Parts: sequence; structure tokens; C-alpha cells
Amino acid sequence: MPARLMTQNEYISKFCGEMTVNNALRVAQENRRFEIELYWKRAAYFWTFIGATFVGYFTIQSSGATNRADLAVLLACLGLVFSFAWYCVNRGSKRWQENWEKHVDMLEDSVTGPLYKTVLSRNDPQSTYDKVSGIITGPASLSVSKINQMISFYVFVMWVLLLWYSLPAFNVNAKIHWLYTAIVSISIMSCLSFLILCRSYEGGYWHKAIIRTSRIRPTDEEVNTSDVKGDLTP
Repeated sequence: MPARLMTQNEYISKFCGEMTVNNALRVAQENRRFEIELYWKRAAYFWTFIGATFVGYFTIQSSGATNRADLAVLLACLGLVFSFAWYCVNRGSKRWQENWEKHVDMLEDSVTGPLYKTVLSRNDPQSTYDKVSGIITGPASLSVSKINQMISFYVFVMWVLLLWYSLPAFNVNAKIHWLYTAIVSISIMSCLSFLILCRSYEGGYWHKAIIRTSRIRPTDEEVNTSDVKGDLTP
């Protein structure tokens, strides 16, 4: 059952009625707030792992461990996968946040008016001081979530460079280091799987419903009685 595009008139017809619009707008606003909270909780979750990996990487690099190179490659790959996963999760979270924001855009007019869509800003600066002060301390049309996405992408690029730095110099005549090849290959495949296998399903669903049966186990006497009557219902 594939999904299909909906026209604006069809969308509006789904929410006709004052109570329906009010409830739908309330749910959309609550889900939007919930998605924003999850967005930053996920960021804290990934920062914990990535920060710990950074500490481990630089600790290994400054140590005199005999297997320092192996551990550095391993930690760099871990950081690379975690940071790319964080970047992908940021984009996925942003998609659902914008979904509920667009619902608010569509539903709010008949309930609160175009409150969410109306943006109020300061008046234009009147003096040089106002202009300089506005550039340094004034508000700006910047997306906090987009900046967070760029940070996650920047961290991913840094891990790519650290992995490149940790690998031995390329030599055509050198033997293949199978441990490094396996670790790097698994890391690359993991990152690709985020983009290929972890995409949200946007098709339709057929629901499969199963109902369990429940009964008291019959006694031997009841079983014998049923047998006599010819009733052997399990």
C-alpha cells in the first residue's frame, strides 16, 4: 500500500471542525517541543561518547604503549563512526522537528492566528554605534540546529584526518596490514549503512492483527465429561 502525496485541500479537510483543529494544533506543538528536547538529549549522548574517544585517542598517542598505533587506528575509527552517526541523527531529528513545525504552520491560523509564522524583529539601527552593537551583541537569523549539524560534520572531518594521520605511510611494496584494513572497512561500511539501511520508511502499512486465546486449563473430570458429550474443543 504505497503512500501518496496530499493536496492542501485534502489536508484541510482532514482537520475540519473546531475541536479537531484545536486538538491537532495542541498535539503538533507538544510533539515539536518533544522533538527539540530529544534533539539536545541525543547531542549530549553523542558528545559523551565522542569526548571519551577523543580523550582516549590523545592519551594513547602520548603514551609509550607498544601497540599505540593499533589502538590509535581503532579509536580513530570509533570516533569517525560515532561522529558520522551523530551527524545523521541530527539530520533525522531535524526532519521530524520540521514536520511538526509545518503542521503548526498549517493549523494555527484558525486557532491563534498566524502567530508562529509571524516574526518580529528590531527596528533598523539608527547610528554607527547601533550598527556595531547589533553586529556584536544583536540577534541574528541563524539556525541553532543547523550550527549543531555543522559542528557534528566538522567533528566527523576531524576524525577522518586523525584516522589518516594514525595510519602508516602508504607504500606500494609494503604488505597489507589486514587488521587496519578490516577496521577501516567495517567503519566505512557502518557509515554507509546509516545512509542506505537506516532511512525512514515512507510507504504505507498493512496491519497484521493477531489475537491470543486465553482460558483456564480444564480438570481431568471436565475433560472426561467433554469426551462423553463429544465436546473436545481445545
